[in-house]
Amino acid sequence: MQIQIVLGQFLDANLYIVSKGNNCLIIDSGAKLEDVKEVVGNKKVCGVLLTHGHFDHSCNCIKYAEAFDCTIYANVNIKKTLTDPTAIYSEDGTTIEDFSRFEFIEQDKTVEVGDFSIKCYYCPGHSICSECYVIDGVMFAGDVLFEKGIGRCDLKFSDKKMMYDSLVKLEKTEFDRVFSGHGKASNHDMQMRNIQVYKKFLTR
Repeated sequence: MQIQIVLGQFLDANLYIVSKGNNCLIIDSGAKLEDVKEVVGNKKVCGVLLTHGHFDHSCNCIKYAEAFDCTIYANVNIKKTLTDPTAIYSEDGTTIEDFSRFEFIEQDKTVEVGDFSIKCYYCPGHSICSECYVIDGVMFAGDVLFEKGIGRCDLKFSDKKMMYDSLVKLEKTEFDRVFSGHGKASNHDMQMRNIQVYKKFLTR
């Protein structure tokens, strides 16, 4: 499995193109379509996975789905974020209202998309719609886990108790590496230490 990173247009958000042979997935949609097309090349895009609905991670999802003729996968609660101009955190109040290309994830489960078996874990806290995806031992955590930190919990629909519960869940989840919504990748041991620190932080 090959993982390529494209930096997004806002807040240096990471977009990941995950490839197996001639098939690929796009994780988050904050980068310009032209930049993504350049990396995708002739590969078939099997789907777009959104880790959550904040604008820096979701802004171009409809463009991608139309350009690559694929489905957008996201937690069902993302509708609440994408349609709320005060929750999506776009610079100009832009929202996303078209859900015709979406397939919503309503519970923790494994989703089969093309050649990919994707374990989906609902992990709210930073947002009401945060979803972590594990593919072949690699977790794509969005803004739930960073290399040395967690997503902020002072935004609209954020919740410290939910974040704590999500950290407890991820502590018990099998993965080898973590690719985050911003910053560098990390490994399992680093995240076990990170989670312990922030579990204590959230209960102070």
